[in-house]
Amino acid sequence: MQLADLDLNKVYTYADYFKWKFDERVELIKGKIFEMSPAPSRKYQKIAGLIYARLFHFLENKSCEVYSAPFDVRLPVKSKEDKEIITVLQPDVCVICDPKKLDDKGCLGAPDIVVEVLSRGNNSKDLKNKYEVYEQSGVQEYWVVSPQNQYVLVHILKEGKFELSPLKVAGDVVTSSILPGFSLDIRELFYDSIPSEE
Repeated sequence: MQLADLDLNKVYTYADYFKWKFDERVELIKGKIFEMSPAPSRKYQKIAGLIYARLFHFLENKSCEVYSAPFDVRLPVKSKEDKEIITVLQPDVCVICDPKKLDDKGCLGAPDIVVEVLSRGNNSKDLKNKYEVYEQSGVQEYWVVSPQNQYVLVHILKEGKFELSPLKVAGDVVTSSILPGFSLDIRELFYDSIPSEE
């Protein structure tokens, strides 16, 4: 089966997604297929890798764990059965503090922190849909990182709704209410000799 063989107007589930063996990477958002962009730029990879590395070292010998894409995050609404799950995402980086959410397939339920690094393949529809499902599923912190504009937006869940923290730019530090003591200097994140390819 090829991606082109699928009906993009149909609603699919994780049970369908798990069977697909084509080369393209896709995500499911509310049952709809979203094709992921081709391999991201080197700059994008470095930023995502740096965030993962900083979180990994911070979390050594702690109960929370950090994962990077490709890593399936299944966000159930009514049932945890594969045939009922219609949203499966692959965040660039995610932190999970509840070990019961982890299994051999990835994460079942909302991670505590999700980090998405913007690339050429991101579009407003994609971002809006992800924002909505992360908020509805109970992700506590949703970080959006823009390599092109060199900023980080941190959305914090309060009473079921995301609140936006002040924009983080060069000279600022990203911290986390989920991970007391963690900090990430924005200058370190974006200091790079690689020209912007976004």
